[in-house]
Amino acid sequence: MTESEDGRRVVLRNRKARHEYDVLDTYEAGLVLVGSEVKSLREGKASFTDAFARVEAGEAWLYNLHITPYESSTLDAPDPKRTRKLLLHRHEIERLAISTQQKGLTVVPLDLYFRRGHAKVTLALARGKKLHDRRETLKREAMRREAERAMERHGG
Repeated sequence: MTESEDGRRVVLRNRKARHEYDVLDTYEAGLVLVGSEVKSLREGKASFTDAFARVEAGEAWLYNLHITPYESSTLDAPDPKRTRKLLLHRHEIERLAISTQQKGLTVVPLDLYFRRGHAKVTLALARGKKLHDRRETLKREAMRREAERAMERHGG
C-alpha cells in the first residue's frame, strides 16, 4: 500500500484498465463491505481481474472484485467474488446508466484505496480500445520515453 499526498492509502491498482480502455470520465465511489473484507483489503489481498461495474434498478454494483477471505476471521467468510454495492450520488448513478446504454461504453475500476478509514474505488467510464489502438498507444509511450532520455543526455 502506498500513501499519497491527499490521504489516500492505495491498496490496488488496475494497470490493465488504462491499457485496454480509453478513459472518458472518472468517479469516486464508496464500497459496501463486510468487516472481514475490510481487514483483508488492508492487507492488500484483492484482485481486479475481470472486474466491472453496472447500474441495475437505480443502484450501482461492482462485479468480480476478488477479496481473499481474511485468515483470522471466526465468522463464515463471504464469497470472495460476491457483488458489492457502490455508493454514489443519485445524479452520478443516472449519468452512468445513460452513458453505459451507449454502444461500447463500460464502467471499470481503476484503483481501490482507503481515505479517512473508508474503502473507496475510482471508477472509469471507458470505451474499449481496439488492438491497433493499443499498439499506437504503446508506440507513442515508447517515443515519449525515448525523447525524455535524449533530452536528459543532451540537456544535463
